[in-house]
Amino acid sequence: MDIFSTILIAIGLAMDAFAVSISGGICIKRLKSYHALKIALFFGAFQAIMPALGWLAGLAFRSFLAQIDHWIAFIFLSLIGGKMIYESLQEHEDKKMLNPLKFHVLLVLSVATSIDALAVGITFAFLKITIITPIAIIGIITFSLSFVGV
Repeated sequence: MDIFSTILIAIGLAMDAFAVSISGGICIKRLKSYHALKIALFFGAFQAIMPALGWLAGLAFRSFLAQIDHWIAFIFLSLIGGKMIYESLQEHEDKKMLNPLKFHVLLVLSVATSIDALAVGITFAFLKITIITPIAIIGIITFSLSFVGV
């Protein structure tokens, strides 16, 4: 895979972390540069770790998953879409502001924004792509965009 394609994939993967970083930055009172650094480090690290984990899983289960990968994607996307539709129809009265600097909040946000990177890692394994360069690019771009977003 060429570097340009890898950069485009990294930018695409970083967009959800960028959006969450913007909203996180808005929620922080008395924003300091180390707040942005903390959030960006979490998002960048998780965006780099998840494709590596996906790549390892893809290598381990490549022959099995290749036969049913489209069904797995269909089920996951259907469940996520159904949950989004269900939640959009529910009335939410209590609006609670979360502190994006708390460890557990940042951990959940980091995992949530990097699930797609896990799927990309699995795809890299199926395509037999060496993972070191892509995870470095994905991590750096996500870190940079998240820092700017905060």
